[in-house]
Amino acid sequence: MSSLQLQQYSSLQKLYGSWNEKINVISRKDIDHLYERHVLHSLAIAKFISFSDGTTVLDAGTGGGFPGIPLAIFFPKVKFHLVDSIGKKIKVVEAITQELELTNVSLEKIRAEELRSKYDFITGRAVAPLKTICDWTKHLIFSESKNQISNGWILLKGGDLKNEIQELNKPVFKIPISDFFEEDFFKGKFIVNFK
Repeated sequence: MSSLQLQQYSSLQKLYGSWNEKINVISRKDIDHLYERHVLHSLAIAKFISFSDGTTVLDAGTGGGFPGIPLAIFFPKVKFHLVDSIGKKIKVVEAITQELELTNVSLEKIRAEELRSKYDFITGRAVAPLKTICDWTKHLIFSESKNQISNGWILLKGGDLKNEIQELNKPVFKIPISDFFEEDFFKGKFIVNFK
């Protein structure tokens, strides 16, 4: 990892701390655990896949920019499009990406289901039930794959997903994040991948 990337990661606490005082994008109890509960949680995806250069990723319902911003720092040659329907959240994410000088991030205040562009992968974090997010975004995925896994969804989810997976009715890879990180916070949290 380059010194620029390390510097970008180390700036996150101050940036989010100051923005969170103006516009609440991260719960007050979570802001003190930003690196564990937001940054590291987002980077679990980087433990699951190393995106090829030039890959395009849609972060649907990005909220405060997770998992999009930590992944964009980690993969500077991958293009990330962060969308959320709530304007104030996009405003904060825009300010943070500008402050970090992230040139591989674009932003849009829009509902994911209204998008028309295509992407290799769709990420999200507890945005909606699996079937719902799939229905909203299935028209957005390129059929040609250029990574070691097929294009599709890589979502961060927690809790009992049995019913959601059943309702989705697709083959699903469910990887416990506790396989990668030992902090208690990650118990019962998963990467859910399907195509």
